[in-house]
Amino acid sequence: MPDLADELNRWLEEGRDFAVATVVAVSGSAPRGLGAAFAVDADGTAIGSVSGGCVEGAVYDLCSQALTDGVVVRERFGYSDEDAFDVGLTCGGVLDILVTPVLADGPGRKAFQTALSAAARDEATALARVVRGPAGLLGRALAVRQDGTHEGDFGGHPDLDRAVVGEARSLLDAGRAGTFDIAQDGSNCEPDLTVFVESSVPPPRMLVFGAVDFAAALVRVGKFLGYHVTVCDARSVFATRTRFPEADDIVVDWPHRYLQRARTDERTVVCVLTHDVKFDVPLLEAALRRLAAYIGAMGARRTHADRDRRLRETGLTEAELTRLHSPIGLDLGARTPEETALSIAAEIVAARHGGTGLP
Repeated sequence: MPDLADELNRWLEEGRDFAVATVVAVSGSAPRGLGAAFAVDADGTAIGSVSGGCVEGAVYDLCSQALTDGVVVRERFGYSDEDAFDVGLTCGGVLDILVTPVLADGPGRKAFQTALSAAARDEATALARVVRGPAGLLGRALAVRQDGTHEGDFGGHPDLDRAVVGEARSLLDAGRAGTFDIAQDGSNCEPDLTVFVESSVPPPRMLVFGAVDFAAALVRVGKFLGYHVTVCDARSVFATRTRFPEADDIVVDWPHRYLQRARTDERTVVCVLTHDVKFDVPLLEAALRRLAAYIGAMGARRTHADRDRRLRETGLTEAELTRLHSPIGLDLGARTPEETALSIAAEIVAARHGGTGLP
């Protein structure tokens, strides 16, 4: 649901009633993952997707019904070889979808408002909802902040609230969505509830070093993939807003010096496009000793071999050096800056999800 946060937050600010359908469980092959959402307001306006268009018609009807009767429902959409063409999905798999009405006088509206407004401001928050349990608890929601404060409740069960806040904070710290089972008294004994947690965290960072034409194309692709993109170069004549209008930040500084003060985490992507030894070696030495999801460096294979030798001389270990993707990008036969940016993005996605890069 975080991808709909801006629009849903606007609906809340305008006082609109709406129903939101969220994918809370997936098995087999399915076009959308956990947290994919589809919402319908009281005027019939629809946004988002839970299945890439395959079951949106049925989900639209469920949302409309929830707006009318105010009842939370969980629906399972399963696909077999016999009925796949009837429902419009031929990839197989099963989707469990929770449909929740968010009404002006509803019990969960405050939690939704807190979570969605925080997400719209790029502030970390988690929305925890009961997705399996008694009718009175199904759909009850808690919005949990990083400091443990929260809005909403699970219907007068304070021990349950406290336990859910603790679990939700763990998932929020990891920036993940997930489910867990718990008992109504907040214990793990004979759990009779399943709680689904969606984490909304600030966008991951892409640090692009080297204000070159390839960087301009990579900035555009990085923004398309949802990264907060920073361009850094020591040459002020090249690192300009005119050359990189879509970048979130433009920094004029020696790359390694900027990286030493920059914040990186397990989602950060570092792309070194300078292919100049006086920039590359100190920058990569610093990068390979920091937390990051992906570190790649541009350069011909001969350049890479020389750079690898110099990096070894700095004392980097074999384990640290194996983190480096160089020459950067998958071998797509790319020629233009745009094609090269595509090859880099493809390698980043493959590294993130464990893909092979093969057809």
